[in-house]
Amino acid sequence: MVLFDILCHPLWAVSTALLGLVVRLQRRARWDPQSCAVRLAGKTAIVTGANTGIGKFIALDFARRGARVILACRSESRGTEALNEIREKTGNSDVHLRLVDLSSLDSVRDFAKGILEEEKALHILVNNAAVSGLPKQITKDGLEFSFATNHLGPFLLTNLLLDLIKRSAPARIVTISSVNHKKGEVDFSHFRGENLLGHMDQIYNHTKLHNVICTNELARRLKETGVTANSVHPGVVMTEVMRHYSFWIRCLFNVIGFFFFKSPEEGAVCPIYCAVAEELEGVTGKYFDSDCSLVLPAPLAQDAALAVKDFEVCERLTSKL
Repeated sequence: MVLFDILCHPLWAVSTALLGLVVRLQRRARWDPQSCAVRLAGKTAIVTGANTGIGKFIALDFARRGARVILACRSESRGTEALNEIREKTGNSDVHLRLVDLSSLDSVRDFAKGILEEEKALHILVNNAAVSGLPKQITKDGLEFSFATNHLGPFLLTNLLLDLIKRSAPARIVTISSVNHKKGEVDFSHFRGENLLGHMDQIYNHTKLHNVICTNELARRLKETGVTANSVHPGVVMTEVMRHYSFWIRCLFNVIGFFFFKSPEEGAVCPIYCAVAEELEGVTGKYFDSDCSLVLPAPLAQDAALAVKDFEVCERLTSKL
């Protein structure tokens, strides 16, 4: 009740609105998709989690550029809704829905098998789908659910499609991480849900750190292939990733976010930049901040020996299951 009274106080509301306006003006990315004339006609792109939020706006941008776009979604109903919206807004009928549940390695394999059978090329892969705020739970593969969805599922998907991507070079792989990776830790027992302590969002932080580490190692392995791999912090964005938190946390997030956080469309800017900008041709193994700036990731993500070990552990986990 005290929090509600504070939020409703006129002085607080006005000052917050003014400060929020200043933040909005300052947070604009230095790159504008609208001013980028790059066309993607003849190119094929896959965006995971494309039925809502950042993923939908990324897919929308690719479709506007004339790409063949595959929406990789878990929900058929929501995916179909996004599909119809993107087709209607862009006039691009070459946008398609394919179902995948990244928490299930069998589902990932089935999805990849279908792509390899249907597609002759793959020029852009955006690993966007993620969950946050879930309590620890174990999948049928014996993996912790958030780790499976946010990291091991996308890791497996990328590797299953890698030969196709390499044959399509020049090509780009973009993995959406988070600045919260700097709060993450590396403990390989986490993959199976062991030794996970602290708040629920800490699990998310761990998964986002693994995203950056393995993307860097992937980039090293892809050297001289014409395929680049980079990770991105899209900013603090008003998306459905918070839907698993409590009602009051979501309310507070939405109130503060209205003034200070990015919209999903704004959050899509940096991933789009990494996927299409001509000046990033050949740039790989990097981490980009929400304003499209090249920045250093957490120290653990700069450890080359750790990256090799992390990648190998993920290979063993996903190949055995």
